[in-house]
This record gives sequence, C-alpha cells and structure tokens, in this order.
Amino acid sequence: MNYEIVNLEQKTIVGVSAITGNNDPKMGTVISGLWEKLYQGGVNTAIKNKLNAYAIGLYSDYSDDQYCVTAGNEVSKAENEELTVKIIPAGKYAKFSVHGHMEKAVAEAWGEIWKMDLNRSFTGDFEEYLNSDWENADIDIYIALK
Repeated sequence: MNYEIVNLEQKTIVGVSAITGNNDPKMGTVISGLWEKLYQGGVNTAIKNKLNAYAIGLYSDYSDDQYCVTAGNEVSKAENEELTVKIIPAGKYAKFSVHGHMEKAVAEAWGEIWKMDLNRSFTGDFEEYLNSDWENADIDIYIALK
C-alpha cells in the first residue's frame, strides 16, 4: 500500500468520543455509533468554527489494547463546551489516500496499515473524509510517525 510522508501543523478537533480497541467485539458498533451521533444526532451542525466540511475520525490516547475514537471536525477555535476537544499534534505523518466504498475502503486500508512496519508514534492517527459519497468516497488516512 503506497503512502507519502507529510508534515502537518497542529489541528484542533471537536466532536464525540468513545473508548474502544481492536480486540473489543463491539468496536464496530462503538465507532458507527459515534458517526450516527455526529450526523443523525445533530452534533455536526452544532460544531462551531469549522475550518472545512471534512469529517475527521481521530484515534488517540493509545494504551495497551485500547484507544479513544473521536468523530468530528477540525475547528479554528474550540467553543463547544458540551463536546470533546482533541488536539492532533504537529509532526510527521504517513498519508494514505483511499477511494471506494466508505466503510469497506477504510476497513481494508486499516487492515493493511496495521500489518505495515511503520515507525508509529501513536500520538494521533486520523481519517479525513474529503467527500460524503458513500460508494465513491475519497479518504486520506494519516498515521503519526516518530
């Protein structure tokens, strides 16, 4: 799977979060529940100061076999006290560009990424959804590197 190395500035993300892990049998349900809250639950329209319309799926706070998942948007300033605020640190990232069925393409890409020998820092990995076309999605996945 091809990728490019990019340097990113710090990003502030506002959204909804939950703790899960790759070994959690309810991981898929937990993550899909966050996306439902974001869109069907009206959270997306309530997020203030969005920098763009791109949804972000952030994986952070890695510990043992768990991590925090946040579904939200990048903002210029966090002003939603009732929502989770997360910082994606500035730094070096492996950027994977994925195209296809939104759910399947992302799941397959992550399956490949977890097998790769990347020098990961586990400070914050994220997916940026560049469109909302379920069947023909364009998604960039960023993996934080040391």
